[in-house]
Amino acid sequence: MSYTPIWAQNKEKLNKTELIKLEKDGLDVIEDIYRYAKTGFESITPDDMDRFKWAGVYQQRPKDGCFMMRVRVPSGNLTSEQARTLASIAHDYGRDLIDITTRQAIQFHWLRIENLPDIFERLAAVGLSSFEACGDCPRTIVGNPLAGLDPYELIDTTPLVKQLSDTFLMNRDFSNLPRKYKISISSNIYNAGHAEINDLAFTPATKVIAGKEIIGFHVWVGGGLSSRPYLAQQLDVFVRPEEVVKVAVGVTTIFRDYGYREKRHHARLKFLVADWGAEKFLAKLKELVGELETRGEDKIKGWNAGYFTGIHKQRQEGLSYVGLSVPVGRMSAQELEELAHLADEYGNGSLRTCNSQNIIITGIPDERVEELLQEKVLERLTPYPKNFTAFAVSCTGNEFCNLAIVETKERMRQLAEYLDEHVELDEPIRMHMVGCPNSCGQRQIADIGFQGALVKTEDGMKDAFDIFLGGTLGPNAKFNEKLKGRVLGEQLHRVVLPLLAYYKEEKRNKESFFDFVQRVGITPFQERLAAALKQLV
Repeated sequence: MSYTPIWAQNKEKLNKTELIKLEKDGLDVIEDIYRYAKTGFESITPDDMDRFKWAGVYQQRPKDGCFMMRVRVPSGNLTSEQARTLASIAHDYGRDLIDITTRQAIQFHWLRIENLPDIFERLAAVGLSSFEACGDCPRTIVGNPLAGLDPYELIDTTPLVKQLSDTFLMNRDFSNLPRKYKISISSNIYNAGHAEINDLAFTPATKVIAGKEIIGFHVWVGGGLSSRPYLAQQLDVFVRPEEVVKVAVGVTTIFRDYGYREKRHHARLKFLVADWGAEKFLAKLKELVGELETRGEDKIKGWNAGYFTGIHKQRQEGLSYVGLSVPVGRMSAQELEELAHLADEYGNGSLRTCNSQNIIITGIPDERVEELLQEKVLERLTPYPKNFTAFAVSCTGNEFCNLAIVETKERMRQLAEYLDEHVELDEPIRMHMVGCPNSCGQRQIADIGFQGALVKTEDGMKDAFDIFLGGTLGPNAKFNEKLKGRVLGEQLHRVVLPLLAYYKEEKRNKESFFDFVQRVGITPFQERLAAALKQLV
């Protein structure tokens, strides 16, 4: 007797994508890709093209036969051998272009269908995979890029990241979820894993049990961004390290069986959690996994926004790591190849990608740090970037992404460079730019967020942006607020300057941009934006 999933028992209510997934599991397309590589791009069926996401592959703009591929890098941990393989793929097939994403993954462009089998096999040979980096399934596990090295972590989460990845990757029990599903785990006290914007997150906590202090995790569910962002809710549970996988499977099972499948735009876990509430969700979780300890003591002290730029001591005596700035997350194949060489020459053969789109070289003897800093590749990928370039994040934009409506990567890079030349500030300002409401560039959590739009002008449709102020995660987690007034992309720098000037003139000593916005509100910024726009007319 065949089993009919709970969500499939009323097919007339399912959206079109759900019906496609019922016909064939997304993971089945991986085998099909080997066939399509022989029969050619034109032979790919529309339904299978949609299923390509389960292989970590999307058509890239302008849908002329080229693909984008996302490679999973759990917790950002790469060996030098893996980095060289990634660089060789970009060199051979991806026009030398490599992007680091806001989920610590590596992204290629310009790939062709006939290239994909070789790329899959190259990745597998070094323990990497693009499979389920996209699609309605558990995606790359995000975490602390310094796991095992971090002076500010309670425990090394590297083994847990591996257990979670091994549990979910290619697991057909969880390859058909209602929508994409994002997991974060970190024991870093500065919330390196961005817990509040993940579907499921584990953050550092302790609890005294039977007279002994136990290090473990608190659990968050239902976070996510896009056009209707939600901050995750913390459940009243304390989870020991050995319970993490069990709890993750339980939460994922709830999403699979009870998540919404009628409307694609209303199918993320965040909507189920918002409707159920934390107490009902926890009760259902306990039905699946058994009793759990109640919440202990939170150990998150703040939020570092995923930034590790500079030279820092590791927890291992005599060793340091060097955090490098990768402007808007984009580098060449040659640069990654050179970083792999430096990781072997100076470090312990390890590179770590960050959700701030940057990269780290680890395990460097303190006495060799200065020698490393003289290497030519560190002139651009520097540990000492200028202020605005250092904290600029961008999504892919309409250069390659079919969902984006404006260009972002180069625009964000140029804007940050312009501000570095014209504004001096002691405090960092995090700027995130996105090309559409899906917010892969995570503009909601930025000090200043830019979201792309199109406006009609006398010269036709032009790129424009809405501006948002005052986002953060951590103990005071809050999404940023929108200013009224859409700004042409070509005029962004002229509008941002007076906003920054107001902050510089009125801020208190050492007052962050976020704290300043909370103190004065957005009305003064709104007034300055209106005045700037009036001058531009």
